[in-house]
Amino acid sequence: MRLKLLSPGEMSADQRQTYDESIASKRGSPPPPMMAWLNSPEMARHATRLGAFLRYDTVFPAVLSEIAILVTARHWTAHYEWYAHKRLALAGGLDIEIIEDIRDHRTPEFKDPKAKMIYDVAKSLHEGHGLTDALYAEAIALLGERGLVEIIGLCGYYTMVSMTLNTFAFDLPEGEVSELK
Repeated sequence: MRLKLLSPGEMSADQRQTYDESIASKRGSPPPPMMAWLNSPEMARHATRLGAFLRYDTVFPAVLSEIAILVTARHWTAHYEWYAHKRLALAGGLDIEIIEDIRDHRTPEFKDPKAKMIYDVAKSLHEGHGLTDALYAEAIALLGERGLVEIIGLCGYYTMVSMTLNTFAFDLPEGEVSELK
């Protein structure tokens, strides 16, 4: 870990307000990257609120959102993010074979067309830096404008999360080993 994370007693009033707000949210605890973001309390406040919306209040059930998050974590080889969201994806009902395919850079087979579209959009955003006209039209038809905007938001937000976790070298919990190579 490259950064000393502050304990609540070491935080300024601004930092503590953001920390307390995260504890009172649906999360119930501060997301790990927020502990780094607290070095910029206002950024931490806005980013944490955006993250809470994207995790809990999009048009997608968690199992579909987790596809975009896992694609993002894998793209960035974000060890901590992969560790955390693999567990959430499994708890949400995502098939282990899909998770393993994403981990191993194989294209998963999806039964749900929305799941496949979310995967295709997330991969295209990260690898192609956008969507082709054809993929855009398909995504709008299947996910709607709001859905597409929210998938873009998930990929963008979790890119920031992944960059933060990677840059400051957040450790996995004791005894855990990364699955990502």
